[in-house]
Amino acid sequence: MKKICVVTGSRAEYGLLKPLLHELNTMPEFAVRIIATGSHCSPEFGLTYKEVESDGFTIDRKIEILVSSDTCVATCKAMGLAHISFAEAYAQLKPDLVIVLGDRFEIFSAVASACVSRIPVAHLHGGEITEGAVDDSLRHCITKMSHLHFTSTAEYRRRVIQLGENPRFVFGVGAIGLDNVRNLKLLSRTELERQLGFKFCGKNLLVTFHPATLEDDTASGQMKALLAAIDSTPEVFTIFTKANADAGGRIINKLIDSYASRNPSRCSAHASLGQLRYLSLMKQVDAVVGNSSSGIIEAPSFRIGTINIGDRQKGRIKARSVIDCEPTSASIVRALRKMYSKDFQERLRSTKNPYEKNATARSIARVIKSTLLRDGLVLKKKFFDLPVGEKW
Repeated sequence: MKKICVVTGSRAEYGLLKPLLHELNTMPEFAVRIIATGSHCSPEFGLTYKEVESDGFTIDRKIEILVSSDTCVATCKAMGLAHISFAEAYAQLKPDLVIVLGDRFEIFSAVASACVSRIPVAHLHGGEITEGAVDDSLRHCITKMSHLHFTSTAEYRRRVIQLGENPRFVFGVGAIGLDNVRNLKLLSRTELERQLGFKFCGKNLLVTFHPATLEDDTASGQMKALLAAIDSTPEVFTIFTKANADAGGRIINKLIDSYASRNPSRCSAHASLGQLRYLSLMKQVDAVVGNSSSGIIEAPSFRIGTINIGDRQKGRIKARSVIDCEPTSASIVRALRKMYSKDFQERLRSTKNPYEKNATARSIARVIKSTLLRDGLVLKKKFFDLPVGEKW
């Protein structure tokens, strides 16, 4: 029996990995181990490891890494703690494969420790571009330390190969989070109101805004601009989900808390909604506003608008339902007006999600099974050079 270790560091990433965890748990050839780290283990960010356990999964290791600061120095210290702690966890769990998703700093440390520990890595969502965040560089580094790659589009598959990865081990499977959109039984409008303690209005927005970590101290000003734009639309009810554990995230969350306390009838703020409630809200609101990848990847499948603010997601492939705008109140207001316009609302009906493929989690699980049990993974990778003039 092969031991597979799945690493999760945040609420959003766990929600995406959940379909794959279910698939792997149905395969008797595998023993699945889970490591929870990052904001999962922080009271400030909602102790979201409890969501993993409430879904029936056993967490084999909880790795606390976050320090009580909101700076780049704190992030670097957290990465160091993660690197040490993951090395110890791998030595105890002895996994045959580590599975990670995305590009966050704690995932980089988990993969770096696996690399030095001579454990192969399967990476989901490589090859993507997010020019406004340090995650962009971390993602490509994770790709180079990984051995199996599962990309969300054909273009991203080509980019992973361009980074020197063997096409034989790079699979374009679609975005795994869309399995949840297809398969979860979403909550009704009434049930959401009961659980979250508010009433929807005629117009409703779901706002998730994170720091753009390659910019210098812009989180406060950009969040204030977003709140000013929301103030200009008093007829709209806003549901806030708080920022992640990146440097600058605490500043954003303080501004959200202050705004919500001043406007209790116009908004509702939550540290963590969980995947089910978050996706259920997408079905009920008019648009996702902010700079989260969920507005780029999941929202188009609901045929709702996305207002993508600033450069954090710059470079990602986007559906026609996404409106890019600058992180100023005037630009956000213009984007809101466009989103509610008759022409744009009609365009949403024909939205096609470029990340959509069927049964992504099942495809990933089958590739992992075939590779681990039949072919094996070679730790000594060769750099794959693209033939001159040939397209992949």
